[in-house]
Amino acid sequence: MVGGRMRVGQVFRYASGKNPVPAVLDDYDNFHHVTHSPGLPRALLEAGINGMAKVVGPDRTRRPAILIRSSPWKAGSTETPWHDVFDMDHGHVRYFGDQKAGQKAAPGTTTGNAALLEAFNGHQAATPAERAAATPLLLFRAVSRNGRPKGYVEFCGLGLVERAERVVQWGGPKHTTFTNYVYDIALIDLTDEGDAVSWDWIHARRDASLTAAQVLTAAPRAWRAWVKDGNSALPRLRRRVAKARIIKVKDQRPVAGSPEATDLEAVCKRFDGNKHDFEAVAATVAARVLRGSGQRYTDGWLTRRSGDGGADFVGRLDLGSGLAGTSLVVLGQAKCIKPDSLVSAEQIARVVARLRRGWIGVYVTTGSYSEPAQVEMVEDQYPIVLINGMDLIRELRAIARDDHGGDLLACLDHIMASTATTITNRRPEEILLE
Repeated sequence: MVGGRMRVGQVFRYASGKNPVPAVLDDYDNFHHVTHSPGLPRALLEAGINGMAKVVGPDRTRRPAILIRSSPWKAGSTETPWHDVFDMDHGHVRYFGDQKAGQKAAPGTTTGNAALLEAFNGHQAATPAERAAATPLLLFRAVSRNGRPKGYVEFCGLGLVERAERVVQWGGPKHTTFTNYVYDIALIDLTDEGDAVSWDWIHARRDASLTAAQVLTAAPRAWRAWVKDGNSALPRLRRRVAKARIIKVKDQRPVAGSPEATDLEAVCKRFDGNKHDFEAVAATVAARVLRGSGQRYTDGWLTRRSGDGGADFVGRLDLGSGLAGTSLVVLGQAKCIKPDSLVSAEQIARVVARLRRGWIGVYVTTGSYSEPAQVEMVEDQYPIVLINGMDLIRELRAIARDDHGGDLLACLDHIMASTATTITNRRPEEILLE
């Protein structure tokens, strides 16, 4: 390993001496230590756009990387009138080029803009061979630490240019207009690498003895996927913080052969051919989950088989008290399916579409939620609680242990008997009057 790893959100000390030692300065990792390539020029962030020197490889010429630095503390000033946008949660950066008011250089010919426009061409390349040589962008922004506005940078991720656009801006001491470029940059998902970039990859890109294909083996997984499939793959390769909240399908299911797996199969078998009865179990589990978060939950009723408007059960969640409180209608959906089945984004969206202002949804299933469904729920901020098969059987086993001596079937029979008279076709909002 030549250098170190740069994790998204990590702050580095960028000292003026540019010495790679020590590894830590002022309690922060030394940028020049992490980016050190023995025998090669230092990686720098002196300018906003810092292109590394090109390398003539055995197959084609490539630029190892472009390091981009944004200085938020300068935004809106006479010198830097624009405001860069870093939306790291959704994998998007809008970055302005280095043309300045009063410069005589033609738009796109300044050092930084020329490098980014060249990189943009590589990022729009039509073949995997061309994309393998494309320039990765490493993005940083200046942050204040230890009472200093300078000398510290935060790593913001790995990106590529999706779009380059000419814009007219104003600036300079005379407040004159000038033409600049603005770049829409997609940040690449680094989940498989622990949300970090290894400097070994950049160091390999600087090695003139290696081909682009050889260098690619050291690249992050998502970058390799982009090289293979092109920009059509960006929607699934873009960095999204929502993914950190996603539960893998395998983690939503009991381990095969475990007691939980046996019990979940028993629940599915118990309601096979009579899925409507599962709604009582779903309502009981939903109430237990919501109360377990410390909230006051009031049981409502189960809906009739027909004319239920897509809801299987209704409840009420009470927040606060008196004038400092409010109540929310809880609309529940129950889905008894095979434990290895998936609930799709479309199925969840249909439940959400029935929610009115001040309502929340609860979706209870014996199966699992697909990862795209979870991503959509998080990104679109759906007001819905998802209870998967593993959660369901965990709650039912707890009820059976506490009240039925661990007998799961007796627990299910008791739930069915106690909710038999609560089936009605009342309007959900009536729960607020009780």
